[in-house]
This record gives sequence, structure tokens and C-alpha cells, in this order.
Amino acid sequence: MPPIPGSGLAKGLAVTLRTMTRKSVTARYPDTQPELPPRSRGVIGLFEENCTVCMLCARECPDWCIYIDSHKETLPAAAPGGRERSRNVLDRFAIDFSLCMYCGICIEVCPFDALFWSPEFEYAETDILELTHERDKLREWMWTVPAPPALDPRAEEPKEIGAARKTADKLAAAQAAQAAEAAEAAAPTREREAGE
Repeated sequence: MPPIPGSGLAKGLAVTLRTMTRKSVTARYPDTQPELPPRSRGVIGLFEENCTVCMLCARECPDWCIYIDSHKETLPAAAPGGRERSRNVLDRFAIDFSLCMYCGICIEVCPFDALFWSPEFEYAETDILELTHERDKLREWMWTVPAPPALDPRAEEPKEIGAARKTADKLAAAQAAQAAEAAEAAAPTREREAGE
């Protein structure tokens, strides 16, 4: 059946009239901050203490927008006769947000939890060269990272915690058995001492 001439126009006008009668939901952005979802991707915050300069984030970044510089420091031996240790010290950690595509690969591959998503999104600049943020700015954004959501009470216990709990239970049972054996061994000695 061929469409009735003008039916598309009538449908469009009906949608317009329906929309005109509803209350406007325009957000007054600068005055009222939006409520963002808890896992929104704004910027990347750096927890510098956890960074070991392993360079995984920079190597895995598809845009090559992470710049890391470091140097090696030699630590003295912890014990006499021990050997000196060397460790990497972070000199520069910068992310160029004009190149970043917010994929989150750097956060996922970081084995030491040094990078986190922050919901902060107000970091616009007038010059594109100023979108390369150094570690002090990334450190400031770290404090805007929300706490992780609570675990589901019905979820399975993590394997690591379950294994640790089993080991602790076995250790407690072994200690209790040793204490019981010691008490039994001490009981005849007490009876003899009481009889004398």
C-alpha cells in the first residue's frame, strides 16, 4: 500500500508538538555540575608512589601519547657483605591528551596500579600544546578518583583470599593440636606432682 502523501510531514509535526509540551531538561553546565556515572572516563590520574617505570603503559599505548623519562639510582647494600641494588627513579611522566583516545589500555596493563580513571573533564586549554600534562597535574587528578565500588556480598570469594584463609585455618588447627598435645603431656606430670 503506497504511503499517504504528507504522512511523513504529519508525523514530524506530531513529534515537534509533543516535544514542545514537555518540560525542558537543559543542563545549566557551568553553574550546575553534571552527575557523572561512577566509571566515567575523564582524565588519567597518576599514583606516583606505585610507578616503577616499567614502561608498559607507554609501550602498549596505541597513540604513543605517554612520555616517561627515568634514571637509575644505586642503593647501598642492606646488609654487610650484600650487593648494591639499582632501581629506576621517575623523572618525567606526561600524557598528551590531544593525542589520547581514552581507550584505557595504559590503565589495564599497569601491573602496579599506578594509573586510574578520574571523572575530571574540565581541562580544556586555548593552545593544543598545553594539553600535554606533566606528572604534577596527573598527581592532582589522582585525588579526584572515586573509591572503588563495594563488592557484591553474594559474589564468590577471590581465590587468593580463599587460599590464604585455608592456610590460616590449617596453621591454627596445627597450633591447636600442638597445644592439646602439650597439655596432655603436662597432665601426667601435674598428677604426679599433686600426688607427692
